[in-house]
Amino acid sequence: MNPRPDSPRLPSALSVPIEDFSDHLATLHRSPNTIRGYRADLTDLMEHVHDHGVNSIGHIDTARVRAWLADTRLAGATAATMQRRWSAARVFFRWASNERLIDGDPTTALSSAKAPKRLPTTLGVEQARHILDDAVAEARSDESPQGARDAAILEVLYGGGLRVGELCGLDLGDVDRSRQTVRVTGKGNKQRTVPMGGPALRAVDEWLGRRQEWVCSTSGRALFLGTRGGRIDQRVVRRIVHTHLRAEPDSPDLGPHGLRHAMATHLLEGGADLRTVQDMLGHESLATTQIYTHVSTERLRTAFRQAHPRA
Repeated sequence: MNPRPDSPRLPSALSVPIEDFSDHLATLHRSPNTIRGYRADLTDLMEHVHDHGVNSIGHIDTARVRAWLADTRLAGATAATMQRRWSAARVFFRWASNERLIDGDPTTALSSAKAPKRLPTTLGVEQARHILDDAVAEARSDESPQGARDAAILEVLYGGGLRVGELCGLDLGDVDRSRQTVRVTGKGNKQRTVPMGGPALRAVDEWLGRRQEWVCSTSGRALFLGTRGGRIDQRVVRRIVHTHLRAEPDSPDLGPHGLRHAMATHLLEGGADLRTVQDMLGHESLATTQIYTHVSTERLRTAFRQAHPRA
């Protein structure tokens, strides 16, 4: 059981639903940071409505949620904070409606224009971190090898920017722990070596500790196996990625290529040069890699328009 929200002045009709919602998120293996963030935002919302005479979540209407978001913006909140608070309210009231705690979801009547402006469709850094952290946490509680395998797949796709076919083709000998790299066979059987970070290597090690449980006569040297022991196929990998991305609130449902796209975008936003990203992705032409610079530039332009006083 999660501790009650830190607002003793709230009536139980406002505080208990936050506690129950937090427990719900915990059963979904959401990360502690995600749950803490949602609790803080929802407690702020409940304090706002309580200050305006509302004592039950069933009496929170669209106008009150809109006023809370407006007050948040007037207080100088960043675009990221606005997006997070909008997401917290939307997910909470959807859950409350499904649990029949309220008659209707007050956030459904808010038009998209009233919500914080969103960045172009790509996975954000924080979204990627939540998805991967949640997958690792889920793996630890999974008695079967599947959780460990799925977490490793997500980490390798995002960590190395692999295509789904490249991931499925990985063999045990392709992972070099001493050099912290993985050998990838790309289009036209061309090979490249990409670095792997600590989280990805640890996730692979966790999976390798369980891999033997699925090994059969058709396993060969395949790094990733299906539940029947053969080399994993692309359809299964796509389903794994879609499942985990859909579990992250407001995450675009992009599939495996979305993780590759996100990795390239985040590298460029972090200061990596275009040639390095080209080599990691295995692009023959620099022009192919340049599409990610357009995404990064647009993200910067959008952030500028939202935050700069003279934009």
